[in-house]
Parts: sequence; structure tokens; C-alpha cells
Amino acid sequence: MHKIGVLVSGRGSNLQAIMDRIADGYLPLEIAVVISDKPDAFALERAQKADIKTVAVERKACASKEEFEAKINAALEAEGCELVVLAGFMRILSADFVNKWQHKIINIHPALLPSFPGLHGQKQAVDYGVKFSGCTVHFVDAGTDSGPIILQKVVPVMDDDTEDTLADRILVQEHIAMPEALKLWAEGKLTIEGRKVKVKA
Repeated sequence: MHKIGVLVSGRGSNLQAIMDRIADGYLPLEIAVVISDKPDAFALERAQKADIKTVAVERKACASKEEFEAKINAALEAEGCELVVLAGFMRILSADFVNKWQHKIINIHPALLPSFPGLHGQKQAVDYGVKFSGCTVHFVDAGTDSGPIILQKVVPVMDDDTEDTLADRILVQEHIAMPEALKLWAEGKLTIEGRKVKVKA
């Protein structure tokens, strides 16, 4: 059984989607630890209710970003995590951290990368006037939302969409996309060749 660590900052709806798919047998994974930079994140409550170990690492309680990331890394290593899943983790990880976990960090972004990286991908899509948006699950590299893409889900953008209405529609697909990507990883079906992620049949 592969062990994963999940990093969160907020309500943890993507964490819940992963937990649900583990519970129903779809994902052959164990969430070994859930780590948040916010001690009051609702995601931690979700994990605690499911008897999953939780750790809070506040950035302001650390003297430096290096110390902050060292504590996160120590918590992941202590639980034997093989993969780090960013599920609404709102901090940029340093190149040192990413390189230490090279090709072992997966993120989900609420836009069709490489379009609209960074914050508020949904608002960027609405403001730009695109007809389709969606979400992207990708491996994390040292750039901002620039790592190799595992899979994407597409949703139409309606003429009357706001950032919030589009975000809600994309979130439904996020809850499908992240477990799908994790299943491919857990089954050893992903290989990275340069910028491309190849999926074995």
C-alpha cells in the first residue's frame, strides 16, 4: 500500500475526495499524514475525523522558509510518504524542496495549464473571455504551475459566469481528476519523458 502525504491550507474538499475514493476501494493508497500551514484549516478536522495523523506547521512560527519546509519534510519522511499531494496548499514550495521530492509532488490547478497559472485561475479565465476552462493535475517543478501535465478536465465557460460559479463547476471536475491521477500513479502507469507524462494502457 503506497503512503501519501497531503498538504492543505483550507477547507479540504479535494482531500475529502481522495479520502472517499480510498474508502470505496478505488484508490489503493493510505494517507499517512495531512499537513497544513494553517492550524484552523477545516481540512485538518476532516482528517482527524477519519483518524488520519495531522500536523500544523505555521510559517510565522518558523524563523525562515527553510525551517518551515524542513518541518514539513520531516513530517512527511517520519510517516514514510512516497508522494506529496498538494490539495489547496496555498504556499509556493522552494526549488530545494521540489528537487528533494522530484517527480514525487502532484498538484491540482483550477485552469487548463499552461493558461492562467498562479492565483485566481478561474477569475483569469472569466476575465479573458475563454470559452472553455477546467482543471489540471500535474507534477510540480520549481516553476509556478509549470510541471509536466498528468491529466486535464474541461468545463465550458458560460456567458454569465462569475469567478465563483466557474470555480464551483471546475471543483466538481477536480474531485474526479485528482483521484484519477493518483490511481494512475499508484498503479505505476505514469512515466515522465521531458515535459510529457506518458500513461501506460
